[in-house]
Amino acid sequence: MPAPSPSTTRADQFDPSELAALGRIEVVARWVVDGFMSGLHRSPRRGFSVEFAEHRPYQPGDDLRYVDWRIVARADRWVVKQFEEETNLRAALVLDVSRSMHWSGAPGRLTKLAYAERLVAALALLLLRQRDAVGLVRFDEDVRTVLPPRARMAHWRRIIHALEEPGAGMASRAEGALEHVSRMLRRPGLVTLVSDLLFDMEPMLQAVRMLRVQGHDVTVLHVLDPMELELGQGAEALYVDPESDLAVPASPSDVRDAYRATVQAAIAEWRGSLGAVGAAYETVTTDSPFGVPLRRVFSARQRLP
Repeated sequence: MPAPSPSTTRADQFDPSELAALGRIEVVARWVVDGFMSGLHRSPRRGFSVEFAEHRPYQPGDDLRYVDWRIVARADRWVVKQFEEETNLRAALVLDVSRSMHWSGAPGRLTKLAYAERLVAALALLLLRQRDAVGLVRFDEDVRTVLPPRARMAHWRRIIHALEEPGAGMASRAEGALEHVSRMLRRPGLVTLVSDLLFDMEPMLQAVRMLRVQGHDVTVLHVLDPMELELGQGAEALYVDPESDLAVPASPSDVRDAYRATVQAAIAEWRGSLGAVGAAYETVTTDSPFGVPLRRVFSARQRLP
């Protein structure tokens, strides 16, 4: 299968498992974002200069005070100085890397974690291209990674390296990761949690409430394998909880209706509870093109000043 070309097809609409087979995380993320951004216009907003970060090409309308005249004279190349605060907002991406995220319901389909890692890499690149400062927090039962928000494109490489690190603790505690975010974002910004939400609801909701009180926009992407929504056909089998090792024998035909009702009730409870504290909630299945959750987070980002 040839690599997708943004000029002929949109990688953000590809089957995620087929796309992931074509390259490493950073390659896939670039393809996805290139496809997603086709037709989008660069944000016209600018911030204020505080700390120099990097150069970027001059664009019509840029303040001439920030043109680097030394580079213009030396290389005949017009660039302006971009500063750390020349960002539209600060964002934190919070990724669950617990053991349950390593599961896939079908051969050839991405695990929930593999899907989420590529999604987070694409989200980070998309936000950086919007001149936003992006940070990353990875967690299982402990916080594994904390990368404070930065607006430099070089920061994306650090995010990619962090996503490639191992992390498979048995359980997950989102509240600890979200508490890190509340200390990390010094002013109201965008927080996106990517998880299968297999943890206690109330401690996580308390952490989300705190983020909302601080003025942050919070989006929760509930990552699910399609098999978690609907039990397939098959004989009696032993179903094992990957985070507690609890095993229960069951026949899909006997429990399918009750299982479907339980899953839908859990989704409704998450949606209602997060909505009650002012957070957005979306389910994302691992067979969905990456452009689907990208659009949801990008819409949340566009709502912010």
